[in-house]
Amino acid sequence: MGVSTTSPEEGVTVITVDFPPVNALPVQGWYDLAAAVRAAGSDPGVRCVVLAAAGRGFNAGADIKEMQRTEGHAALIGTNRGCYEAFAAVYECEVPVVAAVQGFCVGGGIGLVGNADSVVASDDATFGLPELDRGALGAATHLARLVPQHLMRTLYYTSRTVTAEELHRHGSVWRVVPRERLHAAAMELAREVAAKDGLLIRFAKASINGIDPVDVRRSYRFEQGFTFEANLSGVSDHYREAFVSSKSSKSSESSKSSEGEAR
Repeated sequence: MGVSTTSPEEGVTVITVDFPPVNALPVQGWYDLAAAVRAAGSDPGVRCVVLAAAGRGFNAGADIKEMQRTEGHAALIGTNRGCYEAFAAVYECEVPVVAAVQGFCVGGGIGLVGNADSVVASDDATFGLPELDRGALGAATHLARLVPQHLMRTLYYTSRTVTAEELHRHGSVWRVVPRERLHAAAMELAREVAAKDGLLIRFAKASINGIDPVDVRRSYRFEQGFTFEANLSGVSDHYREAFVSSKSSKSSESSKSSEGEAR
């Protein structure tokens, strides 16, 4: 469990996130992910990074239960700063980052994928920002890098999701493959990138970031300011508590159902 790094072949590093059951990252998890991405990018032998995840889905965002069981605002502040660091690490990684996405990719997952250089997804992957339903704001900056402006706004306001195939049609997902082919497809793309000259691929990444029309770090930080305002107003805690209570209730019902079946 946690963040692990492997080097399956020359020039390619795979960073895998594994926080069961749904890859909702705790505060330290975001910092660990940021550190792993920065370390891989600074390694002169690495020319491409694959960002992957174990389990049912790629990323379920922040660990809301951790926020609710932690007194004060320490977990909230830590999550905001941790997400900021992880998203920035992906964007600023010295070499291209390929995101390999399966299942659900929501909340903080959009921040990671939106800042990646390329995206390969399984055919069961879905993408969205349920932030308003969780009493939060943020990552519209990154969703806007995946879909056109008006669609981004509609998805943000409604908390709806889109499929990998829809993103493929918009050009933000490189390939959509069956889940069992996801790792191979991501490695195939990473291998092609890693075949380039190491110095030139770093120049390419820096130059492309340099011509981006939006400063993603400042844009996301601006969004986070409204998250703090929502928390100070008290509305965020209400929605987070409702979410946690809902999850606990479903878990309890599932447990009772399983006990009944066992009998």
